[in-house]
Amino acid sequence: MDEWIGSGGTAPLSSYTEAVDWINGLIPFGIRPGLERIERLMELLGQPQRKLKFIHVAGTNGKGSTCAFLTSVLMNSGYSVGTFTSPYITKFTNRFQYNGTDIPEEVLAELANKLHPLVEKIAQTELGSPTMFEVATALAILYYAEVCYPDVVVWETGLGGRLDVTNIVTPIVSIITNVGHDHTDVLGDTVEEIAGEKAGIIKPGVPAVSCVSQPEAIAVLKAKAGASKSTLYLAGEDFSYSNATVKEGLQSFTFKGPFRSVELDIAMKGEHQLSNAAGAMMALEVLRQYMAFMLEDEDVLEGFRSTFWAGRLEEVHTSPRIVLDGAHNPEGAESLAKSLPQYYKYEHLNLLMGMLANKHHESYFKHILPIVDTLILTEPDFRKKMDAEDLKAIAERLREKYAKENLVIIVEHDWGRALQLLQSITAEKDLAVVSGTLYLISDVRSTLLRQPNSEKGW
Repeated sequence: MDEWIGSGGTAPLSSYTEAVDWINGLIPFGIRPGLERIERLMELLGQPQRKLKFIHVAGTNGKGSTCAFLTSVLMNSGYSVGTFTSPYITKFTNRFQYNGTDIPEEVLAELANKLHPLVEKIAQTELGSPTMFEVATALAILYYAEVCYPDVVVWETGLGGRLDVTNIVTPIVSIITNVGHDHTDVLGDTVEEIAGEKAGIIKPGVPAVSCVSQPEAIAVLKAKAGASKSTLYLAGEDFSYSNATVKEGLQSFTFKGPFRSVELDIAMKGEHQLSNAAGAMMALEVLRQYMAFMLEDEDVLEGFRSTFWAGRLEEVHTSPRIVLDGAHNPEGAESLAKSLPQYYKYEHLNLLMGMLANKHHESYFKHILPIVDTLILTEPDFRKKMDAEDLKAIAERLREKYAKENLVIIVEHDWGRALQLLQSITAEKDLAVVSGTLYLISDVRSTLLRQPNSEKGW
């Protein structure tokens, strides 16, 4: 470990807590799209990312679930798997997993100490300080390339794709789950602009899989794949999923790909999970067919069946029934509104939500208001939170056209009190749902599951 220590001869970060505080202390440097700082970091570290095989996953919604499907199937098939995802639900270490287990705290601290002097060095140049997400990404690469050596790394983008820090890698297959309206302040306002950013993860000669549905997004992806001489496997053209049924808690469907058809069962709830599972299956088929991955059918089927991802239509409390779902944009709200009546019977639906201030909340409400009886608006414990009164103003503006006749709207700024209120008004035959930003989902989940040591963040 001596060579990992700064010129002073001692590690500047003496504990896991200090290491996380240092990384989170870089948050004020913001989200700065561009690869210059991560490229410089990788140069200084000797290009460790080149030792690894990556499956790169981008998209507006469904990235986390798709990563979960891939991780589960590959592990079940005997492969060791690194999984890098964000934001995390419970603890900072969640984002760096190896075979489903978080990075050990002491290893994170060691790797942070290796990065610390390099980050300080770059901060003194014209590039400025690397950001929190850039340092977290570099730490993930070091963990996988120098500590645990997984066979494959499931690698989720942070934001967009083209200029996202994770795009420092050249993967063995790329996946773009879908394109919707999220982070438009950074990625652009139109479907074409957002698709262009996501398509940036398509690399020369690397096969790509996508479940995008809008014709204008498909055109962008096809153009990028053509220019990159990459084979693009597109849902609805090169593979499909159909005959979905729900029975005994499982969704069953037929995957039809260019090589074969397979019957799959998934425990993940929601129609949108069929698309995520099908995209993951197509990527796995590419690995099996062209890259000699040994994926036996029974292992693949069990891997899909046993996949779980926290905070996605997750029932965390039975009396009253409380379901968590991190739907935080219009497309997520549409999926949630469709899925709830499919999976649950209830007399009244009570929904608690909190949002960040940079989202398309009006479109979100258009999907949610028609199904809700009581709407409790609160604020996540996060610096970019949206004022609950501002959310209420949007909901009231849309009430007449979209809401149920007797919709009750309540504002409670304190999310803890809002949760208690939700529990108190939800009767045995009702259903309570907590939705919106994952920063709220994270706090509510740790409270209901009694995880007092929970952290949270992006």
